[in-house]
Amino acid sequence: MDRLLHPSSADIAGGYHTADPLTWPPEFVLAVTAVEHVAAHRLRLTFSDGYAREIDFEPFLTSSVHPQIRQFLDLENFLDFRLEDGDLVWGEYELCFAIADLYTGQL
Repeated sequence: MDRLLHPSSADIAGGYHTADPLTWPPEFVLAVTAVEHVAAHRLRLTFSDGYAREIDFEPFLTSSVHPQIRQFLDLENFLDFRLEDGDLVWGEYELCFAIADLYTGQL
């Protein structure tokens, strides 16, 4: 593991680093792979590791004072989400969440 994080002494001595010193197996890439509308502002998300979680976005939306976020209290706006490169996004990224936050359900 240490070899992944630090270049070899040969690389340092040679004055270069490999083009891609860190490579991760595909199972380390966490992404949202499916989204299902359950009710109101509640979505069921499935992640690339097979884990699924239901998240109620309403508490987050109602606690916000920012109009750009509050616009998604309107159900028509809220349901206009999409998956883009494993991320759940609304509009032109007016609303998006870190994968770790979605995975743990802590918005």
